Amino acid sequence: MVNYILEGILWVLALYGLFEIIKTIIYTYTYTKLRADGIYVIIAVKNQEKKIEVFLRSLVFRLLYGKEENVKDLIVVDLNSTDETRKIIEKMSNDYDEIKISDWRECKELIDNIDESK
Repeated sequence: MVNYILEGILWVLALYGLFEIIKTIIYTYTYTKLRADGIYVIIAVKNQEKKIEVFLRSLVFRLLYGKEENVKDLIVVDLNSTDETRKIIEKMSNDYDEIKISDWRECKELIDNIDESK
């Protein structure tokens, strides 16, 4: 009986490790396009559901499709909004590849891991 319980615990830990590996691979794949040779605009927002869509659309067209060629991506950091801000940003990130959504912790890790050798 004890052996069965120990094997169950080991399987749970193995599955947890597998999920962590898959999450790391997805995270790395998503953000490997970030390199040190461009400009990344990071925007921190909180509870801006009435203004965020118009603001992001104006930035996308002004910075990314205008004369500014050095801007690579817009990274929108949601600071735990309690309204519909995050949903609006997620919708816009699906519409525009240049918009990435993140929370503050992910953004800090992302900035710390930008590969300067590329």
